[in-house]
Amino acid sequence: MSRTQVAGRAGQAELRRMRVTVRGAVQGVGFRPFVYRLALDMGLPGWVNNSPQGVFVEVEGRQAQLDEFVRRLEADRPPRSFIQSMEPVVLDPVGYTAFEIRPSVDDGSKSALILPDITTCAECIDETFDPSGRRYLYPFTNCTNCGPRFTIIESLPYDRPNTTMKGFPMCEDCRAEYEDPLDRRFHAQPIACPRCGPQLQLWTPGGDTLAHRHNALVGAVMALHEGCIVAVKGLGGFMLLANARREDTIARLRERKHREEKPFAMMYPAVSLVAEHCELSDAEHRLLRSPESPIVLLRRQWASCEIAPNVALNSPYFGVMLPYTPLHHLLMSELGFPVVATSGNLSDEPICIDEHDALERLAGVADLFLVHNRPIARHADDSVARVLAGREMIVRRARGYAPLPVRLDREAPPMLAVGAHLKNTAALAVGRDVFVSQHIGDLETAEATNAFVRVVSDLQRLYDARPQVVACDEHPDYLSTHYAESLGLPVRKVQHHAAHVYACMAENGLSGPVLGVSWDGTGYGLDGTVWGGEFLRVDGGRFTRSAHLRTFRLPGGDRAAREPRRSAVGLLYELFGSRLASREALPAAVECSEEELRVWLSMLEKGVNSPVTSSAGRLFDAVSSIAGVRQVSNHEGQAAMELEFAIDGAEVGDSYSFHVLPPGGISREAMVVDWGPAVLDMLSDLSAKTPVEVVSARFHNTLAEMIVAVAERVGERQVALTGGCFQNAYLLERAIERLRDEGFQPYWHQRIPPNDGGIALGQIVGAALQHEA
Repeated sequence: MSRTQVAGRAGQAELRRMRVTVRGAVQGVGFRPFVYRLALDMGLPGWVNNSPQGVFVEVEGRQAQLDEFVRRLEADRPPRSFIQSMEPVVLDPVGYTAFEIRPSVDDGSKSALILPDITTCAECIDETFDPSGRRYLYPFTNCTNCGPRFTIIESLPYDRPNTTMKGFPMCEDCRAEYEDPLDRRFHAQPIACPRCGPQLQLWTPGGDTLAHRHNALVGAVMALHEGCIVAVKGLGGFMLLANARREDTIARLRERKHREEKPFAMMYPAVSLVAEHCELSDAEHRLLRSPESPIVLLRRQWASCEIAPNVALNSPYFGVMLPYTPLHHLLMSELGFPVVATSGNLSDEPICIDEHDALERLAGVADLFLVHNRPIARHADDSVARVLAGREMIVRRARGYAPLPVRLDREAPPMLAVGAHLKNTAALAVGRDVFVSQHIGDLETAEATNAFVRVVSDLQRLYDARPQVVACDEHPDYLSTHYAESLGLPVRKVQHHAAHVYACMAENGLSGPVLGVSWDGTGYGLDGTVWGGEFLRVDGGRFTRSAHLRTFRLPGGDRAAREPRRSAVGLLYELFGSRLASREALPAAVECSEEELRVWLSMLEKGVNSPVTSSAGRLFDAVSSIAGVRQVSNHEGQAAMELEFAIDGAEVGDSYSFHVLPPGGISREAMVVDWGPAVLDMLSDLSAKTPVEVVSARFHNTLAEMIVAVAERVGERQVALTGGCFQNAYLLERAIERLRDEGFQPYWHQRIPPNDGGIALGQIVGAALQHEA
């Protein structure tokens, strides 16, 4: 269409100019070529460009055409985009004669959304496996529709010079695609091909090059067949791959990575094979094949599975993902069998993103390194998700989801939140958007601490943000708290379990009042004890501790989190006191010598190194030990998870007895949910040789009844279920069912983890509400 024709179709007599500011996820998703095609289709001259705030559009035409243009902007937008706001303004015409895509501008505040990395689109995969195409077997094939994005962006706006692809000048063919508004690679910032783009190399542990390009991939495939452990530089960092069918290889990987029992995730070549090894509902199938492509927890089928038993040990679940980049598709198509695909790190360390760093940190772990020369701007682990209560729940939020924001119902002051100590994430408030970082991990090592500092700095730099306030946990010894206090900004501390509730409220659009059931392993309590079994009534910036689980002491303090048998002794001492004088007085399943019991009882009697806790997580641990399920844990939450797994589909409807004690007795201010009668009932069951699956089901049912009982006494109809304990599928679904039965409206997490990965969001919300109060 000529410029004359475009101008003619617009009509001169009634011309108006409309300027539209589009904010949201509108960069890196083909939004500008969409606008270009739409304007050409409607015969409207003008222009479109990117800015740090979003996409700016101007078009000229008759008013009816302009109204239709705005309607179609929303209705026909690219599928991976979403529009947070669209601000049209009508102005006098200036006489545009054609529609053009103008260069991006780089001024003003930065509020455009950075999109996460998503799985490679079907068109790019088809090209990668097309022998007649110029990207045949190329592991970095991409287009505007699929990325990568978050892991290559260095600054906004999202243009090639602001990405890690700036060091790869385009060849003539790629440049032609990049500059063609009708091509799906128009302004695809990571565009590349074998002539001009990144390439693979296969390295020895000493850094010597064994092979280049496709030969490097073939060498890695052969090594995996032979039982080697291969470190692969992927999208957001390194992953360690190993043949999931070889028990000897998995044993070596566990030994080298210092990961004794925690299940490994696996990558499968195709969903058809997943269906042979796992139960797969429609919702799980959709999640597995979604653009986010997370690791999905699926119930395994024991009988027909070829997977080595030490991949997931006694867990009834497999963590499964599908290939999500051309590199992974090529590897898995050559292999044809599942591989363990675990983060390229040692336990408690962040994932490696640089090949030279990986040689050092993964020395002695990987036998070979499959690397490439496209730099990674920031790490992004694989996300972990599952389907609970018919909905998706994110357990670890990283690739595919971060850093998309949670939208608040009102603006928050410019604020940084530094999260918790375990499963750390950070968050940044910009207007109504709260950008929650990718998963960082436990702040237990210098490497993890350095990664935390980088992520916090990265968030502020990407959005050119200058926080006026920093929010953190009440715990005085958290590294994140110390960091917050070092910044020289006003500090607002938000109690740990209240932050859990605020995060759940924000995700579900709740303003309160709400009864928050906040259950986890540990959190600093306002009375100096260890909280973790909390019922908090939250209304605005204030919360009241309406109830909590009965407290008991933990002999050895933090060691009790790793040794459920200590929690069991502490709980039984709270129940029986001095009657717990000898090993014979303990339940037979609790593994404890006479000497250990003597030392622990001395701690408990004197109150030395035995903090008081209301923790639901430690209650789970204690019951797991008493029931003979787990005495010493090799990874976080193992005892509680195995207690849940012990139910094994048992259909048990009844529960144990318990009391809800009014304020003024054990606690002056809050009700106390006394688990004592339930433990006595359970001990009777165990003495009568009741199967452990029945005992576990009754215990879980009891916890759900406790929630309902407190909800009835508090009287709030909205009940938020939050904290790490609500990753337990049986507990969450039972609590939802019982609350609904009694007329309550339960809410739970979906896109933000219920564990400490959601704390930073809750700190932003809680601190903002404090500011308003």
